[in-house]
Amino acid sequence: MTIIYDRSFNLNEIFIIVQLLLGFTLVWKFRKRFTIKELLVYFLYNIYMGILIDHSISIPPCDFYDVNDSSAYEFMDFLTYCSFGAYGYFFIYFYDYFKIKISFTPVYIIIWATISVSVEFIAQKFGVFHYKNGYQIFYSFPIYLLVLLPNILIYKSFKSKKL
Repeated sequence: MTIIYDRSFNLNEIFIIVQLLLGFTLVWKFRKRFTIKELLVYFLYNIYMGILIDHSISIPPCDFYDVNDSSAYEFMDFLTYCSFGAYGYFFIYFYDYFKIKISFTPVYIIIWATISVSVEFIAQKFGVFHYKNGYQIFYSFPIYLLVLLPNILIYKSFKSKKL
C-alpha cells in the first residue's frame, strides 16, 4: 500500500491545532484540582509516553505508521504529541473527581483506552496517522492500557505522599 502524503496546511494540521488549543484551554480551566507539580507530571508523562511509544513502533524495524505529512519528524508531529498531555491529565482528573475505587480501576482504564482509540480513529481520518506494514488501529488498544496504568500509579503515589 502506497501512502500519499499531503504537503500543504490542511485538515490534519487544523485538527491538531484545534485539539491542542482545546486541550490546553480545558486543562487551564480545570487546573485547580491538583498542584502545579502534579499537573505538570500528569501532563508531561503522557507527552513523553506518546513520543517514546510512537517512536518505538513507527520507525524501522517496526515502521508501523507515520504521523502527519511525511515519515520525517516535523514540528506538527511535536504538537501532536503535546496534545496527548491533556488527555492524560483528564484521565487522572476524572479518576480523582469521581473517586474511582480500586476495584473499578480496570474498567475505568478500559473505558479510557476505548476513548483513546476512538480519538486516534478520528485523528487517522483527518490524516494525522498513516498506518502501514499491516498495522491496524485496534493494535493501539493494549498500548493505551499499558500507558494508562502508570498514570494511576503516579496519581496514587502523589496521594500517598500528600504533596
